Amino acid sequence: MSRTALRICPLCEATCGLTLTVEGTRVTGARGDRDDVFSQGFICPKGASFGEVDGDPDRLTAPLVRRNGVLEQASWDEAFDLVAARLRPLIEEYGANAVGVVLGNPNVHTMAGALYPPVLLGGLRTRNLFTASTLDQMPKHVSSGLLFGDPFAIPVPDLDRTDHLLLLGANPLESNGSLCTAPDFPGRLKALRRRGGTLTVVDPRRTRTAKLADRHVAPRPGTDALLLAALTHVLFEEKLTSLGELAEQVDGLAEVRDTVREFTPEAAGAACGLDPDEIRVLARELAAAPTAAVYGRIGSCTVEHGTLASWLVDVLNILTGNLDRPGGALFPLSATDKAPRPAGPGKGFAIGRWRSRVGGHGEAKSELPIAVLAEEIETPGEGQIRGLIVSAANPVLSAPDGDRLDRALAGLDFMVSVDPYLNETSRHADVVLPPPPPSQSAHFDFAFNTFAVRNQVRYTRAAVPLAEGRLDECEIHARLVLAATGMHGAPADAVDALVIDRTLGKAVADPHSAVYGQDAKTLAARLTGENGPERRLDMMLRLGPYGDGFGADPDGLTLERVLAHPHGIDLGPLRPRLAQVVRTRSGRVELLPGPIADDLPRLRAALDQRPAGLVLVGRRHLRSNNSWLHNIPSLNGGSNRCTLHVHPEDAARLGLADGDPVRVKADGGEVAAPVEITDAVREGVVSLPHGWGHNRPGTRLGVAAEQPGVNVNQLLDGSRLDPLSGTAVLNGFPVELVALR
Repeated sequence: MSRTALRICPLCEATCGLTLTVEGTRVTGARGDRDDVFSQGFICPKGASFGEVDGDPDRLTAPLVRRNGVLEQASWDEAFDLVAARLRPLIEEYGANAVGVVLGNPNVHTMAGALYPPVLLGGLRTRNLFTASTLDQMPKHVSSGLLFGDPFAIPVPDLDRTDHLLLLGANPLESNGSLCTAPDFPGRLKALRRRGGTLTVVDPRRTRTAKLADRHVAPRPGTDALLLAALTHVLFEEKLTSLGELAEQVDGLAEVRDTVREFTPEAAGAACGLDPDEIRVLARELAAAPTAAVYGRIGSCTVEHGTLASWLVDVLNILTGNLDRPGGALFPLSATDKAPRPAGPGKGFAIGRWRSRVGGHGEAKSELPIAVLAEEIETPGEGQIRGLIVSAANPVLSAPDGDRLDRALAGLDFMVSVDPYLNETSRHADVVLPPPPPSQSAHFDFAFNTFAVRNQVRYTRAAVPLAEGRLDECEIHARLVLAATGMHGAPADAVDALVIDRTLGKAVADPHSAVYGQDAKTLAARLTGENGPERRLDMMLRLGPYGDGFGADPDGLTLERVLAHPHGIDLGPLRPRLAQVVRTRSGRVELLPGPIADDLPRLRAALDQRPAGLVLVGRRHLRSNNSWLHNIPSLNGGSNRCTLHVHPEDAARLGLADGDPVRVKADGGEVAAPVEITDAVREGVVSLPHGWGHNRPGTRLGVAAEQPGVNVNQLLDGSRLDPLSGTAVLNGFPVELVALR
């Protein structure tokens, strides 16, 4: 007999509500939940494939351990016994930094990935942390940290109320949005235009989003920061700045005006390949709009000046008075955020507090560049990484020079991987811990609600009972914490109890907390939930900005109240709250932080630089998410193909025809791919999608292996990094094409 169950989709940042059709223990269909307070029935091809993702026969169903060089199925106790037996001796002999941790993108799409890695890192005390952020959004974290004092204080465009959206390096009609959680992003952009607003897209490719825009501007790849600096110059030059109420909260206005003097539309336009008059028009339209928001994403982050571009996005929002006001760019307030504190100075934010052992690259947000992981494993000496914990990450495909990392992983003393698949990275593990399919896990979006375009709260329990022999994903992570930190054998819920005790202990000692002066043990006893993760969620909701404060506000949020609203609770539109957000040492927005000022000479030098030949950019597909979903048959077709986009003029000059095989060479290596001739890319630009290259032996990805594609990151050797954030330059780097006939 079939039934329906609700589930929040974990397959991209849109976090749409789904209504699943379940027959027995199998998900046979998925449609949008029309009653969901946030997504209101929207669904994309990824969400529609939920059942296929859930039931993928290549998913691992039991742990694997390496015996005599071969990965074999084992029991959960055997797997965790081996982790404890092999990992702790490495730490005891060589120190905490002998074990590295790699966290991949899917961690922020699960409850377990949000709740337990911080506890693991706190127990290990290693400085060798690597995440997908240095392949994606780290420039935005760094620029926000320097501007506002908090790297997680990232303003998002108020899509539903803005009159003008200037969008750079983003293609939300394919990606569904990023650092801007917005179900039905395409519908929201169409609504913007229907109400008379303006959409301007800056992208060297004529993407689906660009085709929807009122204006498409196609600069040379990697020149976003130059264009943004020129827009800033015009605002000052033509006296178009209008900070309004922000003027009392901002320092450094005159310094920014002085520092952009050289970035004239003529100078920047020549470097960007744009008409100077077009740059002036963009600046004037931005300033004249009743409300406006500037929004930049991965195309403006994963370039040589990614942090400067991310900084200038918010500089423009501030100069036009659009930061922290409806219709502009606002700071969401998630139900599990910390309750707002009184305005005032904070600890501030710093980068480079320590450096990588081999290359001397500075940390950012306690993370080192993932591009240097291989050298940290390969290079002998004190602090060499000998053991690795990899959670939901596939850096062999997603990081530069996967071949080198492939070899480095093979030389580790010990590696454990939390992954549902035996993929290009997890195949090197000594222990593989597979989480259950998503239908068998509860879901709450801790991360993405902090970037949502509307405040809301939703929680869904598992739609399908946990299958026999499986462990809940939260229990897997909790037991990994215990095994890795010397507490092996303790019950899994000991981790949750420890976190609850610490959190409530701090809360009752905080004069600004709703529970100040109360007894932490008494409060802990009042928590509800079926298990440790739910009790932690209940605690976070109660202590959060909308919480009941353990009785202080009878109408406030609790887990029980959220469960009583299965389609979610709407908490209202985003509201101005800059004073609560700013945590710089000065207590004000610091418009020209020292590290930014120190990096600007590099941007000035770029005014005189021009590409000698072709440059490459990546691209997103609607039916994939990085390297995750290439094993799902229904998502492996249509436009989701690994081809090299080449402009007709470039193809004619090089003698290339549609479908021709071509070798792509760069400073890190070479790959071969079929040509797809299209005027959707600017002349002088070629494009390969990200996340492909499923052709290594020893994996169990049958569908992906049939159409493996090529790994675009193999063109890079990891030496091209944004110096402030350590982010790999994945876009706008030079390549050479050689026909293979």
